[in-house]
Amino acid sequence: MARPAGSTSSSSHPEPGEGARRLPPPRKSLGQHFLTDRNIIRKIADAAELTPADTVVEIGAGPGDLTSELAARARRVFAVEVDAQLCARLRERFASVPNVVVVHADALKLDMNSLTGGKPYVVVGNLPYNVGTAIVRHLLESTAPPGRMVVMLQREVALSMLAPKAQTGLLAISVQVYATGRRLFDIPPGAFYPPPKVVSSLLRLDRRPQPLVPPGEREAFFRVVRAGFSSPRKQVRNALANGLQVPAARVEAALRAAGIDPAARPSTITIEQWLRLMRELDARSA
Repeated sequence: MARPAGSTSSSSHPEPGEGARRLPPPRKSLGQHFLTDRNIIRKIADAAELTPADTVVEIGAGPGDLTSELAARARRVFAVEVDAQLCARLRERFASVPNVVVVHADALKLDMNSLTGGKPYVVVGNLPYNVGTAIVRHLLESTAPPGRMVVMLQREVALSMLAPKAQTGLLAISVQVYATGRRLFDIPPGAFYPPPKVVSSLLRLDRRPQPLVPPGEREAFFRVVRAGFSSPRKQVRNALANGLQVPAARVEAALRAAGIDPAARPSTITIEQWLRLMRELDARSA
């Protein structure tokens, strides 16, 4: 995650130094790409806008250089790392740093409420490409979501999460129900060791005080949305009829009652419209 120890380059295209070569070989199965640009590490910590009272959960602590930067700014840092070898190195590195707690765990299985003692927290991290979106959704949908998240993801994924109206997809709706977001800046492949084949983006997500869909309706809401996007190029009337296995006439009546053109594409429908549609479909299911 952070700059490998021993690297001194501050360029946006650093070469791996002695510190990088002392690390265990990056594991492709875990999507490991260690950030080696010291300036970007500082920019990420700046973007988190931490105070001395904050608790931080860092997802994917890696070699620990971002961990160190976060620890200098926050009250406590839980450095979460799934790689056992890196965890051992982190524990050695931060043995004398009292506000860093190294946690060997899979972020997708971690109970944040237990980890943080139910206190507010901020998430910062370089998320693996292969599970990044799953981690974001897991955190936002948990019973103890973070107040904000500052995370690195593949740029295309970040853009999909923040898709504007008329360009939304299932991922954007899943995230935007719970949070507002903005893309802060891009990070080139050369800033990592080894360089990934894609450009990364730093994304900030701020939890909404109240999600856009009430708790008791979320299961039904996402069932309807998933059905709508099961055939995203079809007219929403046909996609829903197929995805929900209900008569097209019932779907069309619900769409018209919700103020949605039955011939519209799913990507043009807003969260508010999906919610109205879910309620209209529910009213017609009895």
